[in-house]
Amino acid sequence: MDSNSPIRGKFITLEGLEGVGKTTNRTFVESLLNEHNIEFVGTREPGGTELGESLRNLVLHAAGQMQNETELLLMAASRVEHVGQVIEPALASGRWVLCDRFLDASIAYQGAGRQLGVSRVAELHKMMGVTIKPDLTLLLDMPVEAGLARMAARGKPDRIESEALEFFERARAAYLQRAADDPDRVVIIDASRSVEAVQASVKSALMPFVNAA
Repeated sequence: MDSNSPIRGKFITLEGLEGVGKTTNRTFVESLLNEHNIEFVGTREPGGTELGESLRNLVLHAAGQMQNETELLLMAASRVEHVGQVIEPALASGRWVLCDRFLDASIAYQGAGRQLGVSRVAELHKMMGVTIKPDLTLLLDMPVEAGLARMAARGKPDRIESEALEFFERARAAYLQRAADDPDRVVIIDASRSVEAVQASVKSALMPFVNAA
């Protein structure tokens, strides 16, 4: 690397099922990064680009039936654009990226929830060149029924939020398996606790990266 090139930024992702508090904790992480003068890009999946947001709308609000494979391909297409247009350029410029969900979500939701196969989802992304891994993934976890109860209080669910309990149980199991397989990257945060306790755990996981910046 050229000595004048910026140090590559850190890629931080937030993962978890519906109702676990990703939005609240993303705001908390943003405040920590701002407090330590770390320049970052906040983004989300599906979405993050103009095309990605259009694909997000299709995935979450499409009228009529959608094949599970179609859903996976739309998610993957959004991710390819997102990595190429937003994530990689930001990291290469030295900025951090804070992303609400990434590939782990497709492993959990399409691979396990839709039962398309975890390895199949991973191989599809590898084939399309999506090989980047987050430096840190904060997995907000709580029992499925508790999270769905929180979600129900927010209003009308989208097409994925409307899935049966078993769908989310499979997705949660896949998330927890990802954490077991990659414990140095994925930190499980017990999201069933108070906001203060959850945010203390989030801060504990994040600060080693902040202090090293």
